[in-house]
Amino acid sequence: MTETHTPIISIVIPVYNVEKYVGKCLLSLEEQTFRDFDIIAVNDGSTDSSLEILRHFESKYDNILVLDQKNAGMSQARNVGMEKARGEYLTFVDSDDYVAPTFLEELYEACIDNDADISCCYYYYHFIENDFLFEYPFRCKGVYSRTKAMNKLLRDVQIQSLLWNKLYRRSLFTDYGITFPTMCFEDMATANKVFAHANRVVVLDRPLYYYNQHSMSTLATMNANKINDFIRAIAMVRISLERNGLYEKYKKSYLALTRKTCNCCYLYVLKMHGEKKCMRGCMTNMRRISKAMRTYTADKVSSAALCKFSEVVASPETLEENYSVR
Repeated sequence: MTETHTPIISIVIPVYNVEKYVGKCLLSLEEQTFRDFDIIAVNDGSTDSSLEILRHFESKYDNILVLDQKNAGMSQARNVGMEKARGEYLTFVDSDDYVAPTFLEELYEACIDNDADISCCYYYYHFIENDFLFEYPFRCKGVYSRTKAMNKLLRDVQIQSLLWNKLYRRSLFTDYGITFPTMCFEDMATANKVFAHANRVVVLDRPLYYYNQHSMSTLATMNANKINDFIRAIAMVRISLERNGLYEKYKKSYLALTRKTCNCCYLYVLKMHGEKKCMRGCMTNMRRISKAMRTYTADKVSSAALCKFSEVVASPETLEENYSVR
């Protein structure tokens, strides 16, 4: 693909220490039935052989651009990749995952056939250790207006706040200056901003993406910092809705999202304390989660209270050193 040719789809891939997986990821993209695309792979300071693998693929395929940067996190890698993207449409693939051969074709045709700004597919959990595939069960299909799509997205069940199983019209990001904040669960903090500008969203009831669940996956390595980012993402969703005058319109769905997130955080706290074999302070952490959620779901909450996020959950070690159970 020449520099003068503008591809229809740009694929952004953040890469960090995934030497076991990135080759399969890139091969699955190069084997796509849809051919008019380019790949921007951003190496985020990998310390393994990921960069060497990327350079090999870059030399072999003319539609791959490899960018190398010091470690700055997945969000910044995605932002850098977006800056280089030229396609009319944009999609994100995580470098330790892979996709079906018709991933791009089906998502692109869904957008074109339905005059949609975003198309979504479903996915498999691929459990690496035992090579087991589990198909995501809570599904829907069809073409949705902005309001219906936003309600489904905010509830985070049938349409989840995941970046990587969707194709977006790139202007949804560029026209509104949308970038990713430096944090975990940046997907949740960002997706509602993008969907708020989409006139139509189409959902395909087909799993076309393979999410690799392994020992280094985000959800498999939950800690106090990640749980705090999960809670922070909830606050950022409320901020975004408030600033765009949309909170009252989507209040019920937002409240459903906070209940779901609260329950997930409870489970993550239990898992964290269990792994540390230290249950002291567990109830303190849970009470802090409840207090934070009450703040973010109050009928009236100041912008300052939402923006001034403080750490809610502490690690068992920190709790034992600095806090007493109240």
